Amino acid sequence: MSNKVSTEHLKALGQSTSTQYIYDKPSPQLLETFESPFKEANSRPGIKIEVPEFTSLCPKTGQPDFATIVINYQPDKLCVESKSLKLYMMSFRNHGEFHEACVARILEDLVRLLDPIYLRVEGRFTPRGGIPFWPTYAYGRSGTPG
Repeated sequence: MSNKVSTEHLKALGQSTSTQYIYDKPSPQLLETFESPFKEANSRPGIKIEVPEFTSLCPKTGQPDFATIVINYQPDKLCVESKSLKLYMMSFRNHGEFHEACVARILEDLVRLLDPIYLRVEGRFTPRGGIPFWPTYAYGRSGTPG
């Protein structure tokens, strides 16, 4: 059984000198995919990704918000490519949006991109005024936990 995956179509991966960094316009066009190496329906594991240095700006005060974004998903045919995900996450850095909206946008963009069996995104934001805020959104196809 071969799990070799084609990577020729990936634009961001391997582009160390020509990578364009965007810090204020989150866009799903930054995200890229590759074919899931998990072909058998009963062998599709869950994938967990942690983004420990996520930042965005409060749309009201302009102050930075810091979070760890945790993404758990069960792929179907596609997986998200990690460098493109990093570039996508970095594009929130100087963008003003509330915590809930950032996390909801990430979930919606990844669901549209991957059409996963299951996907959950949690934003573990550092406390503001002593209150930790962790908005969580989940998607699951009919018949899966969501």
